[in-house]
Amino acid sequence: MVSKKNSSPDFFEDNWIDPVATATRNRNLDRTVRKKKAGFYINEALLDRFTRKFHELKMAGIPVENKSALLELVLSYALDDIDKGDQSALLQQL
Repeated sequence: MVSKKNSSPDFFEDNWIDPVATATRNRNLDRTVRKKKAGFYINEALLDRFTRKFHELKMAGIPVENKSALLELVLSYALDDIDKGDQSALLQQL
């Protein structure tokens, strides 16, 4: 029998630990917003572009907290655009 204190953490478990706050040691993050690790396959060129843009923003002094925060913002804008229906620039690309 494996003891509880030596067991590996279940990263997909629905718990209260905020992985972004833990990784960045930022205790000021809004803990009411629960976060989950997500896995997606993304085109390497797009991922490189995203990473480059993140670093450009940081170098320009833009207060982007981390890549996760930037991705959340980008996804939020994209989903808002899709919600426009026929007026959506993204839906016209599909």
